[in-house]
Amino acid sequence: MPQPLSPEQQRQLAELDARLSQRFIALDPDGYFLIKVDHGAAQLVVEHYGNGIDDRGLATDPETGAVLSCRGAGPRQPLTVWRARSAKELGIQLTEGEGPHPLSRLDHALYLGRELQRAEHCLLSGAAYTQD
Repeated sequence: MPQPLSPEQQRQLAELDARLSQRFIALDPDGYFLIKVDHGAAQLVVEHYGNGIDDRGLATDPETGAVLSCRGAGPRQPLTVWRARSAKELGIQLTEGEGPHPLSRLDHALYLGRELQRAEHCLLSGAAYTQD
C-alpha cells in the first residue's frame, strides 16, 4: 500500500515548488485570470481580463498602454466571468466547444488547471483561497 511522503520529502517538495514559482514566465497575450471561491454560492469564479505585452514582457492596459500594477491599480472590468461547481466544469468551459478560447499558451492552461484544483479544494474544505 502506498505510504505518504515523509516530512523530509514534503519539505523538499515545498522547496522545489517555491523555486519553480520564481522562474521567468512569459505572459499570455490573450490576457490573465483572477480565480475566486464563492463559498456562499458553492462555486468557483474565474474572471478573464485582457492585456497587452510591452517590449519588456510586462502586462499593459490594452486601452492606455500603461504597465499594469499587481497592487492598488484600481478596479478593472473583466472581459468575461465564468462560474462553475468544480475545476473540471470550469476547465471544460474555458477550453472546449466553439472558440475563441481565452488561452493562447499551454503553460498558462496548465497553471490555470493547477489553480482551479487548489480553489476547488478550498471550496470543498471551506478554507480561504489565495491565487498563486
